Amino acid sequence: MTVRLRPHHLLCMLTYAGRGYSAAFTANLDAVTERLRSEDILIVAGPDDICAPLLTGPEVDDAHCLAARVEARDSAAARAVASLLHRPVSPGERLMIGQTERERLRAAFKAGTSRAACTGCNWATFCSEIAASDFAGTRLL
Repeated sequence: MTVRLRPHHLLCMLTYAGRGYSAAFTANLDAVTERLRSEDILIVAGPDDICAPLLTGPEVDDAHCLAARVEARDSAAARAVASLLHRPVSPGERLMIGQTERERLRAAFKAGTSRAACTGCNWATFCSEIAASDFAGTRLL
């Protein structure tokens, strides 16, 4: 199987510590995080496997994953991650994020050099605190 991720979620997964927009979102992200331990990643444009719980029911009209500002986050994240991994990060590309890649991504995230995509994100402060704690409590080890 393959985990479908939009580019900015490559950064979000680094600091995921079991908190999310709703119980359904968090349960889904826990499942996606578990899958990332053994499955490859397919980069997609727009909503992905993490977004799925936000795209059902009455809240779909307010789903931030459909907003233009999130597409801008994806572009910024794709550039940052591609630079760090020395490979393209664009729709249709497949990635495996192992320990070496995760450490490289987390070092840049902690240093602030890959965080242009985080500008304006409601989770930015929380993620900064996680990074400052050397990613203590994160679900993706």
